[in-house]
Amino acid sequence: MSHLLSRSTRSRRSAAVTAIAAALGIASLTACAGQVPMRPADDANNPACADVIVRLPETVAEQQKRSTNAQATGAWGENAAVQLVCGVEPTGPTTDTCVNVNGVDWVIDESEAPIYRFEAYGRSPGLAVYVDGEQVSGTEVVVDLSAVAKELPQERQCTSLSDTLDITKQ
Repeated sequence: MSHLLSRSTRSRRSAAVTAIAAALGIASLTACAGQVPMRPADDANNPACADVIVRLPETVAEQQKRSTNAQATGAWGENAAVQLVCGVEPTGPTTDTCVNVNGVDWVIDESEAPIYRFEAYGRSPGLAVYVDGEQVSGTEVVVDLSAVAKELPQERQCTSLSDTLDITKQ
């Protein structure tokens, strides 16, 4: 994939990943203490997010669903190894890795490993999933969540440099 990501977008994303990492740390300290503390995204009240949230699976990557304290969010695992936030600002063009899983393009941000951010690319409102790679497989997570991500309208899809070049033999 050949795109550019603005510095302000990367800063917002890094801040979000840091906040989720902190929440994952707090959740691990309060493993069975009730709701997972999360923050709703700016567009959490979007009706499309409601369509996603009511369809969240009971298990993701073999982790049981947990209750959260924020609108348009979901969490799985005793230590909240997986956290989903609907209503995030969709990512624009990026050079981050993009993979298609079951018909959904997922952009993967590995900058805060072992916490990985997967975004259902080209969907609006945006859907971000934070995965603690030390607890679960990101691949299993996106396989399990692709069906709900399809509930969000797709406005664009990932492309690679070869998709954008018109190479003809002369």
